[in-house]
Amino acid sequence: MKNLGLIPKLIIGIIVGILIGKFGGVLPVRILATFNGLFGNFLGFVIPLIIIGFVAPGIGELEAGAGKLLGMTAGIAYSSTVMAGLAAFFVNSALFPLFLTPGSIVLDDPGNPEHALLPSLFNVEMPPLMGVMTALLLAFTLGLGMAAIRSGALQRGFKEFQQIIEKLIKGIIIPLLPFHIAGIFANMTHAGQVAEILSVFLKVFLIIIALHLSVLIVQYFAAGLIGGKNPVRLLRTMLPAYLTALGTQSSAATIPVTLEQTVRNGVRRGVANFVVPLCATIHMSGSTITITSCAMAIMVLNGISFSFLTMLGFIMMLGVTMVAAPGVPGGAVMAALGLLQTMLGFDQTLISLMIALYVAQDSFGTACNVTGDGAIAVVVDRIYGKLAEDEPSGAAS
Repeated sequence: MKNLGLIPKLIIGIIVGILIGKFGGVLPVRILATFNGLFGNFLGFVIPLIIIGFVAPGIGELEAGAGKLLGMTAGIAYSSTVMAGLAAFFVNSALFPLFLTPGSIVLDDPGNPEHALLPSLFNVEMPPLMGVMTALLLAFTLGLGMAAIRSGALQRGFKEFQQIIEKLIKGIIIPLLPFHIAGIFANMTHAGQVAEILSVFLKVFLIIIALHLSVLIVQYFAAGLIGGKNPVRLLRTMLPAYLTALGTQSSAATIPVTLEQTVRNGVRRGVANFVVPLCATIHMSGSTITITSCAMAIMVLNGISFSFLTMLGFIMMLGVTMVAAPGVPGGAVMAALGLLQTMLGFDQTLISLMIALYVAQDSFGTACNVTGDGAIAVVVDRIYGKLAEDEPSGAAS
């Protein structure tokens, strides 16, 4: 097992989880659920530390132009998220009326599928030191400050902190990922309710997955064009990140894998250390496609009318709101609940159905999110490299 790569371990975890969920009975599933609860709480505790440990020294290492890099990355990530949402709107507007009839779906209990999952045997609270947004703001402030004053001592301290976080990730989080994945699949297999909802919305989900893959292809062809690299090779290199996110449903848990594969695509380590953790929080193209598509499907099925301007405002606000979404399973839809209520008029029943639909396929949206981060890193690395080349030549002349 020690010599197996991450992908075989993840596949084994999925298979074992499904077998336990189908044939193992209640107790093994609850034991795995307990492990998942502990692992998830620990992950929530570590997420702010990961953000500070990677983003702050990443900005500080870049020195001159760090502010530009931050603005550039945020602008590209936001544009990618909004364009993905708009693509979902136009495709869904054309296809949904062909097979979705208003009022055609009636579910006896459209409640949150999380309620159907077996609970853990016990729970240990692990509150994080700060929220995700606080960690981001602190990382930006410290990183830009280090870049401005060129503080060697502070930079060295943060580099050592980064090494601690890397050891934590490589020594604890990565080795435990296959067990976490086994627990997720065991509980969802045992619950059954998610599978029922998924079967009802099979055609909708197929469109969503097709949109995810289409957006990734566009992103990597654009990245290959800008970065002067082979887009097929770039996308193939990011496959481990995609499969990891598919199992964990967590952008944060996938950061180490995404980071390593991004560096293998030729992105400089300093740029990757900055872009990947940042985009894991602010780049949510896959989640935006999923939320937009599920919301539109629910509105069509319930006879709720909507216009392009309504959905445009929703998608643009969604791109901002996703920044506050925790990088853990189901985090994106929980962050979007306020927008669904205020902008689209969802009541509690529709909100419950929305959560059910999103959780049922959260992994595909997360996989699209993190894989797209690699494409953004290639683009940012290329533009930043050009800026770095131009500055000395400009100074010389």
